[in-house]
Amino acid sequence: MVAGSVLGSGAVFLESSVVNVALPAIARDFHVGIVGLQWVVNSYLLTLSALMLLGGALGDRFGRPRVFAIGCVAFALASVGCALAPSLNLLVLLRAVQGAAGALLVPNSLAMLDTAFDGEERGAAIGQWAAWSAVSTAAGPFAGGWLVDALSWRWVFSAVILFALAAAVILVRQLASGTVKHANGRDSRGDRIDYLGAALGTLALVGIVGALMAGPVIGFSDCRVLAAGAGGIVCAAAFGLVERRVSHPILPFSIFRSRQFSGVNAATFLVYAALSGLFFLLMPQLQSNLHYSALLAGAALTPANVIMLIVSPIAGRASARIGPRVLMTVGALIAAAGMLLFARVQPRASYLGAVLPATIVFGTGLSILVAPLTSAVLSAVKERDTGIASGINNAVARLAGLVATAALPLAAGLGGAAKLEGAAYAAGYGRAMLISATLCAMGGVVSFATVRRENPARPA
Repeated sequence: MVAGSVLGSGAVFLESSVVNVALPAIARDFHVGIVGLQWVVNSYLLTLSALMLLGGALGDRFGRPRVFAIGCVAFALASVGCALAPSLNLLVLLRAVQGAAGALLVPNSLAMLDTAFDGEERGAAIGQWAAWSAVSTAAGPFAGGWLVDALSWRWVFSAVILFALAAAVILVRQLASGTVKHANGRDSRGDRIDYLGAALGTLALVGIVGALMAGPVIGFSDCRVLAAGAGGIVCAAAFGLVERRVSHPILPFSIFRSRQFSGVNAATFLVYAALSGLFFLLMPQLQSNLHYSALLAGAALTPANVIMLIVSPIAGRASARIGPRVLMTVGALIAAAGMLLFARVQPRASYLGAVLPATIVFGTGLSILVAPLTSAVLSAVKERDTGIASGINNAVARLAGLVATAALPLAAGLGGAAKLEGAAYAAGYGRAMLISATLCAMGGVVSFATVRRENPARPA
């Protein structure tokens, strides 16, 4: 089960980062600037984050392994379409489909592990999931760089197809053999799926994020930007009203009564916004201003991958024994220090003097942080709610990436930039790294203030 869960969710996380190293090549082929690239990244993150809760609810209702397998197959098919897309508009559309498929499999991959293991075994399994998920995210630039240099940017989408299909095959075989049950997180046979809430949440994100990205180009006073922003806000308000009135909301506000659950999700938003800002802007900086090839730019983060693969399972076991609070706090602060060091990655900076130290510090902090964060989310709710809890936390993480990719370039003075090189981009990149470091450090402070000292062991 761990292998199938890791392969499926890893394909989604890999695809969320592997595209970053291909952005300069996509920009050249389709003749677009930073706004066009924001749509390539954000169309994926938008549906992935907006529909993550629906994916968790469908898993609770129809069985997590079954929904997970369906999501894997749909993800593979959408990836084929992305690889063959002849235009930017079609690529953006297929990226949105890809994100929707990912929303089916990610929350159910983690929820399956949480219900299949207990005690330190659960901590180790979640640690392995977190380690390989983090490695797949961070390994994306390396794999994507090799594919872009050796073949084409289109192969960054083809690369994940086999992973997704292999995950589906593993789960289907285990279902057929009885190794994995068609179990739900709760007895939900009478539940109704909140499709209206899912639609309103998606439209709210489309309107607000679209306004943030289009505003720097055509002006925030343009009627189209104002209409998109206002429509997004109206849909968000309607979403809140619907969720309070339906019998089975896609986002049950009652789950946020847990102080730890609310706090961990706030920390997740801050930390993942920082991570997304780093990954989105670092690859163009390395390729355009430091003149790395796509392969070398991706390989620059290899030390972080090694550290995460080794340390994350250890952090998962430690979290099961001593609780996640200290590990989450320390990990976020160390990762923030790494982001501060990444601000020094400027033109004419050397790899050994600037990039490598930042990568090691950043990778160490991320390794300590990710597995305890995941454990803290799941331990904050009852076992029957792990599906929706996993969905909410993953949705928050992807929403953070969506907001950061849309807003961070604007905050750093890069909104609407037509070029991914030159002194202006380098200066904006440095400001963005300082903002990202601040967000990540704030995530550590929130973790210290809201997470319990102990991580209570859930009975078998």
